[in-house]
Order: sequence, then structure tokens, then C-alpha cells
Amino acid sequence: MAALRWLSPRRRSATARSVLAGEASAEAARESTLREAAPAERAAEEGEAPFPVHGDDRAAAFFDLDNTVMQGAALFHFGRGLHKRKFFETRDLMRFAWQQAWFRMAGTEDPEHMRDARDSALSIVKGHRVCELRSIGEEIYDEYMAGRIWPGTRALAQAHLDAGQRVWLVTAAPVEIAQVIARRLGLTGALGTVAESVAGVYTGRLVGEPLHGPAKAEAVRALAAAENLDLSRCAAYSDSHNDIPMLSLVGHPYAINPDAKLRKHARAREWRLRDYRTGRKAAKVGIPAAAGVGAVAGGTAAAIALHRRRR
Repeated sequence: MAALRWLSPRRRSATARSVLAGEASAEAARESTLREAAPAERAAEEGEAPFPVHGDDRAAAFFDLDNTVMQGAALFHFGRGLHKRKFFETRDLMRFAWQQAWFRMAGTEDPEHMRDARDSALSIVKGHRVCELRSIGEEIYDEYMAGRIWPGTRALAQAHLDAGQRVWLVTAAPVEIAQVIARRLGLTGALGTVAESVAGVYTGRLVGEPLHGPAKAEAVRALAAAENLDLSRCAAYSDSHNDIPMLSLVGHPYAINPDAKLRKHARAREWRLRDYRTGRKAAKVGIPAAAGVGAVAGGTAAAIALHRRRR
């Protein structure tokens, strides 16, 4: 923290919160992995692409969740599930829906909308037990999320797993929900926003700040140090320019379903791109062949969804 002294008090406070959020998320992710994840036997497929490198135990992959691994926002789908279970009223769900629609139209994350969604979510879970939300999260995944996983991104994650590497979700969504999704996808674990709990009950406050933007990079950095990873050999995947700090941290950054700002940034730096919303080809070679199959499926799913909305 000594390196923060030269910053203004305001910037120093914001940076310290990012570091705290990142470290808290990394600690929660590692605890979850040690507690729940059992290593699965995975064999590398024949004809595996040069990257990811098979057997490189100091390499790992970090995947953003919303619109990278899954269509839409995890927090919105979680809100739908909680509304179904009478956790809050319809007008609150409509506000969540508006925020999600605004994100889709604008193609960017508005800080005010994110702050409103965060505060609403914290007020909803306040007083509930952590184990209750985890159990409900399993049900909500099956109801609203399982069918929204992009096959192409899923194939990319599997390529890293098949190479014997660890794969982590990195998201602003609550860490408990992120852990459910990671477990159901067979990933190593998840870094997410950590809500404060006392004696297993949510207090309605956060530990640090939401895992967003620079806080994601801090979380990845903290986890890499704890897990003895070499970030220059790691990969990161995201759709949002807000994740440029995380993408810039690794040796193999990928823009997946990128927004306009990230697409421009990625092209300028010759990062690899893949868009599963349209089935576009990768801008650079080196993406595992398995992901190409997923791109076709992902593009088809997007086309079907668009056709259904227009009917």
C-alpha cells in the first residue's frame, strides 16, 4: 500500500477499495476451490492447438461472465429467480429489466445503473443466510442461465481445461452466484463481488467495492500471486472495454463479443477477437479449433433468439 501514498486522498481511497475488493474476491475464490472443487481427470485431445500449452501449470485462463461466457447479465437472471420466489416486488424486477435493456442498446456499462443494481441487490439479500442464496443460485442457474451459455466461449474454456490449466470466472456478479456457475461449467472457481456476512448472514454491505474494471485486475493479480501463476503465460477473455485493465495484465488477451471500444482497442494491439453473436471469424489465428464449432452453434442460437423476438 506504500505505493499509493503519492496519489491524492480521493484517488488513494478509490484505489485502496479496488485492492481490497480484489484481495477479498481472490481469497473467497481460493477458499471455495479448496472446499468444493474436486480435480477431474481430463485428457488432451489429439491435434490440440499450440495454444493453450498443454501441461503448463503456471498458466491459467480468466473469463469475464456477462456477455462473454453467458448471454445477458447474471445479476439480472438472478433477480428474475428471486422475484419468482417472492424476494421482491414486480416494480423492482422491471427496474432490473430496464437496466439490462439499456445495457444492450447502449453497449456499455453505466456506473449509475450499476450502482443502483448493486444497492438493490444488497437490500434484497440483507438478513438472508449465505447458504440459502447458494442453494437458490443452483436452482436459478438451471432455470435461467444454463441455456444462455455461449457454446464458443465454453469451448475456449474447455480447451484450457483439457490442457491441464485452471480456469476462473472473473465477474462483478456476487461471488456465490459466480461460484455456482463455475462449478456447473466444470471450471476451477470464480472471482466475484464479495458481500459482507456475519455468522453466515448478509449485512447488506460489500467488502471493498464491486469487482469491476480495475478491481478485476487486482483480483487476478492477487490470485496469480497466491497460486504461483505466471501472468505472461495466462489468458483473459472479455467483451467489455471496462476489462482492458484485466486483459492488459496477461500475455494472451482475447476480445469476445467485444463492444465498440474494446474492438478498436483490440485491433490496435492485435489482440485476438471472436464474436459469437454474428459468427464472425477470428481476427487473428490461434483460437482453438473446438471454439470454431462453438461459434457456429453460438451464432445459430443468437439468430434463433433474434427471430423469436421479432415474431
